[in-house]
Amino acid sequence: MAAERTWRKSSYSSGGTGDSCVEVSLAQDALVRDTKNASGDVLAFSTPAWRALINWL
Repeated sequence: MAAERTWRKSSYSSGGTGDSCVEVSLAQDALVRDTKNASGDVLAFSTPAWRALINWL
């Protein structure tokens, strides 16, 4: 599921070692994963939940 999607790295990522980075894949839902562990766990958000999170930030 998560491997077949297009992922974008966070614009807040500086790319240095030790930085915390996330990637997001937006489709019918929003998936979020750790950039350094792409095969690891993924957080899934419904579209309304994702929008609420982004608006809260």
